[in-house]
Amino acid sequence: MNSQNTPIHIKLWRKDFWFMAASNMLLTISVYMLLPAFPLWMRENGLSNFIIGNTIGVFGLGLFLFGTFCSYLVQKFRRNNVYILSVFGMILCLCIMFYTQSNAEINQNWHILFIMRFLLGAFFGLAQMVLASTLIIDTSESFQRTEANYSATWFSRFALSLGPIFSLIVYKYFSIGGVFVGSIFCALVAIMLVKMIHVPFKTDSNNISICSLDRFLLPQGFWLFINLAITTSVIGLLFTVQFSYVFYGMIMAGFSIALISQKFVFENAELKSEVVTGLILIGVALLLMLTRKQVIVSYMAPLFVGFGIGIIGSRFLLFFIKLSKHCQRGTSQSTYILAWETGLAAGLFLGFTFFAKDIHLLLFSCIVLIVFSLLIYNLFVHPWYIKHKNR
Repeated sequence: MNSQNTPIHIKLWRKDFWFMAASNMLLTISVYMLLPAFPLWMRENGLSNFIIGNTIGVFGLGLFLFGTFCSYLVQKFRRNNVYILSVFGMILCLCIMFYTQSNAEINQNWHILFIMRFLLGAFFGLAQMVLASTLIIDTSESFQRTEANYSATWFSRFALSLGPIFSLIVYKYFSIGGVFVGSIFCALVAIMLVKMIHVPFKTDSNNISICSLDRFLLPQGFWLFINLAITTSVIGLLFTVQFSYVFYGMIMAGFSIALISQKFVFENAELKSEVVTGLILIGVALLLMLTRKQVIVSYMAPLFVGFGIGIIGSRFLLFFIKLSKHCQRGTSQSTYILAWETGLAAGLFLGFTFFAKDIHLLLFSCIVLIVFSLLIYNLFVHPWYIKHKNR
């Protein structure tokens, strides 16, 4: 398990897996579509940066609401039904937000949007936990599960660029109402795809605990969680000042290069080379954005960011898997998702709340965070991981 890449099994890419991976992407797109358009709309309606930052960032707190009940729910009820009901919960939140945004008294009703964003995070977190830690794992052969997790996560990673691109296009022509409709549509299709797969029935386990960390949080992954969350918080911060097709399009190009490079560049490289390379490239991108104004920077900087976070995310996912003990694979997946999304939400909160009027200070803060992330990874997290990994 010290190899840089996982083998490719053709049989994994059957119809059911394609449907689950596509469902994962559409579910994530439905959430990420709100990232650029929703705060832009709130700002246009005169809401303060404090309200915008808190309303966007509270999503990260909601992710943890149902986590302790995840194991109980998937063992007590059919796993696909728990996922479907979770996505329906998301759709209900989006519908309420759609209705609220049409109200002329939005300055008095912003607290409804705040509550719905929190619940949206809660239902999204549960849906992702059920899909990644249960459905994808339980419907794959044991020797294919690492590849299944790795591949499905890349689908949701591309949603980080696709969601905002779709959002900006729809917002330009149909305003915020069209964005909510598009988000709801993606969530509905995500449900339809899972409805079409066959999920074997699993009998209830005896003595099921209603609350547990199983399929929720991996305690021994704490330092990986912190390191990854710090890194993704930088991406969240950048998303508060970048609202162009070029930026998100070049991030997607960076993801594509990262995916290819993991197979052909880093296959036999030193284990920590991907994370170090990714952090350095993100740091270079931030320096370019801070000190240069040339047109080429608007293309190269987000390309470096996409490449960097792409290879970092993939490597940390495998780190979480290798750190987990027997029967903890699902828990490791949920912990990875929570670390990724928590960091993004924290960055969005900080960016909109404290750095909305000072882009230079935001970029400088991002550089500090990346340098700190690189230092703790090299000096502590990687040696600690090598000592404690179980696979």
